[in-house]
Amino acid sequence: MSLAQSLSYLSIEHYLQGETVSEIKHEYVEGQVYAMAGASINHNRISRNLLTAIAAQLPDPCEVLTSDLLVKTHANRFRYPDLVAFCEQQQGNQQFLDNPLLIIEILSKSTRQQDKGVKRTEYLALPSLQEYMLVEQDFVEVEVLRRNQGWKSENYYLGDSFKLESINVELSVVDIYRKVDNIDMLEYWAALQLHQS
Repeated sequence: MSLAQSLSYLSIEHYLQGETVSEIKHEYVEGQVYAMAGASINHNRISRNLLTAIAAQLPDPCEVLTSDLLVKTHANRFRYPDLVAFCEQQQGNQQFLDNPLLIIEILSKSTRQQDKGVKRTEYLALPSLQEYMLVEQDFVEVEVLRRNQGWKSENYYLGDSFKLESINVELSVVDIYRKVDNIDMLEYWAALQLHQS
């Protein structure tokens, strides 16, 4: 290893220690750390809507948590998905999870390529993962990939409802996008008001 490589390489142990005190979250990829950008209002609204809808229906001992929980996706890779659901009891004060059933990412222009590319590859390789869900924030589209369907994409739009089979939860696309300010939702609410008047 060259001097430049050794200076920029961070061990997993030092990375995990640093994350406990850092005000900024970082993902870890093979010795390199990458700061996570802040999220938009729409991103936070979608995250809140999903967390609320899933938590209300989730059977014990399952849990759904937001983006503060690290997921170990590989021997030397750690990610912060937007939401993650799991059903096995976690022992002690674990800093990361390695057995998610469901991972949800909320897409933006800056994250779409990563979430649909390298992260998808990492997530789908997790033996425990049963579903991967991608939610667009700039327009209305929900994509769900299921292990039992050979990871084939299924897309959902306004007016659709669907079931997350891994955790036995029903979701409505309209509920996911409640209070979200994008062109599809503005048109939807305008059409709904016109129909009601």
